[in-house]
Amino acid sequence: MDLATLAPSRIVAVARAAYARPGTEFLCFGESDQPAPPGAAPALAAALARGDALYPDVRGVPALRQALADYLTGLHALPVTEDRIQVTASGMTAVNVAMASIVRAGDRVVLHTPAWPNPANAALLRGAAVDALPLDPQPDGSFRLDMDRLAAKLVGARALVLNSPNNPTGWTATLAELRAVLDLCRQHGVWLISDEVYSRLVYDGAPAAPSLLDVVGPDDRVMVCNSFSKAWAMTGWRLGWLVLPRGARDQVAEVVEVTQSGTAPFAQAGALAALADAGFVDRFRAHCAIGRGLAVDGVSGLNGVRLAVPDGAFYAFIAVDGLRDSLGLALHLVQEHGVAVAPGSAFGEGGEGHLRLCFAQRPERMERAMHRLREGLRAR
Repeated sequence: MDLATLAPSRIVAVARAAYARPGTEFLCFGESDQPAPPGAAPALAAALARGDALYPDVRGVPALRQALADYLTGLHALPVTEDRIQVTASGMTAVNVAMASIVRAGDRVVLHTPAWPNPANAALLRGAAVDALPLDPQPDGSFRLDMDRLAAKLVGARALVLNSPNNPTGWTATLAELRAVLDLCRQHGVWLISDEVYSRLVYDGAPAAPSLLDVVGPDDRVMVCNSFSKAWAMTGWRLGWLVLPRGARDQVAEVVEVTQSGTAPFAQAGALAALADAGFVDRFRAHCAIGRGLAVDGVSGLNGVRLAVPDGAFYAFIAVDGLRDSLGLALHLVQEHGVAVAPGSAFGEGGEGHLRLCFAQRPERMERAMHRLREGLRAR
């Protein structure tokens, strides 16, 4: 695929307009205004001070691999062993490594939409055909996955990319739905790439969303991608990981070797400290829950506007009746009302007619932003 054919990011288009307008409230990126766990930066600095800046084990620092295995085993229903953990330089790198390991030119990759566009572009860059399966919109503004339509899409496919909790909709698969998806992939011999970077950000009192790691066997053709970016508020750290089928780690490590040659060891020291801060994710989830409530309240009662309370992640995906140009509306909201939200059209089929905002912000910032958004939607 020629790079010139990749569509430019519509979220970046909104962000550039926002940069040009001082005082704009930024809700268009998937990023919180909260700092990383307090022990992370000192651990990184200490690692640098002791000279821990040489080429690392390409699989990841052993202590971090074991800590991740222990963390996942404690969080999910089935054990995860260290030899299935591969550390990567970001969650997106985890997706790219998974794609590079299994997808070849001419393969067909199924993705549900609306969705974060980067995995689809990663498949396109490998010469694969992307086959979109729209989530079914519900009258209240929520979404669901149609299993019969998914089963039809998987015939002859090479891989399925699943994202739950979902960016941008907040849709979160139930354990029964995950079992059904896994069974379908097994039946059709399809690889399953599960993007679970928002797995800890659910609001039903559970410590984590239902995960493929609750149901998958160690020999299943499943790769689970995760990241420190979201639940640990470490977006700029560029740290992620993969959980791989048993026996696949060494082969996948060779892919990592030729794509990134390992992940900075001093950054991994910071990640290890973040993982050891057992209460951080709970505190951050509570912070996001406040923003979630402010987002829902902020658009409540507006004519022609629907927002289902999201089950997971940290986004409000707002349906606006009659909206045909979400990018145009998003740019208007920046220029005239000083609030930046992402256009739904940035998230592929089924996204148009919506606006996405990230509610993982300080309450006072959310209140200002939602006031501006409400005024903008009322006046449109």
